[in-house]
Amino acid sequence: MNWRSASAAWKRQLLRRPVTRAWPACCGKWIRRWTAWPRVLCEECHDPVEQDRLLADPLLRYCLDHLTQTERAELQRDLDLASEVQRNLLPQNDLCAGDWETSYHYAPLGAVSGDYCDLIPTDGQLFFVLGDVSGKGVAASMLMAQLHALFRSLTGLALPLGQIVTQVNRVFCESALAGQYATLVCGQAKPTGEVEIHNAGHWPAIVVGRGGVLRVESTGLPLGMFHNSEFSATRVQLEPGDTLFLYTDGLSEARHADDEYGVERVLTLVRQQAGRQPAELIGACLEDLRVFTEGERGLDDLTLLAIRRRM
Repeated sequence: MNWRSASAAWKRQLLRRPVTRAWPACCGKWIRRWTAWPRVLCEECHDPVEQDRLLADPLLRYCLDHLTQTERAELQRDLDLASEVQRNLLPQNDLCAGDWETSYHYAPLGAVSGDYCDLIPTDGQLFFVLGDVSGKGVAASMLMAQLHALFRSLTGLALPLGQIVTQVNRVFCESALAGQYATLVCGQAKPTGEVEIHNAGHWPAIVVGRGGVLRVESTGLPLGMFHNSEFSATRVQLEPGDTLFLYTDGLSEARHADDEYGVERVLTLVRQQAGRQPAELIGACLEDLRVFTEGERGLDDLTLLAIRRRM
């Protein structure tokens, strides 16, 4: 069973046996323990905070029903500020770097998001990353901000991409809350058209062009699972006009009635839009999603990223 298909079931299991911090064993390697999910009481009424809300945001310490109108207003102001700060972490949209042109769509489910999207031009190359921190709310958004800081800092050191991912994972393991992890796809697009891609437990990246459609599957575990995880690379060659398309589960797991949008529908859509500009591909995807859901509000954060080699 892969991480994507097991994600929902695993989140439910976390309430009974989530992963705690990693502990050093006598041999110097890292091991993991399993414990019961902590019981958290509301600091106002001392009733237990609902487990599903606690799983969605482990930093919850109050039942919202017990906040005064003033406290709710203060909370809303804090969330609005957090949302503004998080949006300021996003890269310039419709960014062009050398032979590469890009576009993305970022839509949090609530005020803040656990989705992570970044584009960093470096010496004629383009570094990109799209990820999804488990859970929702403030806790997920804080870890998203940490990933942003880590990748931004390390890409400036001209390290090999695999080494960057390994170092980010080690720091993420030390700071993530029990049971939290992050799936992501990151890569480096070179002027020659070669793209190095690392997929850590995320949905398949999609390359589309005259040669058809290629899926770049996950080659490693999500970040935050084990300190000593290794992440192997997939290298693909994009010809002029070819596009790399990345997305989070706000697209692939979108539902209407008993039907799921699914990866196959993503593949079909991207194949039909081959050769179009990144912004046009993003727009077509959003329209198809709207038709599929009949305009209903999604159940998760949604982020899309398209990177195209110029003609």
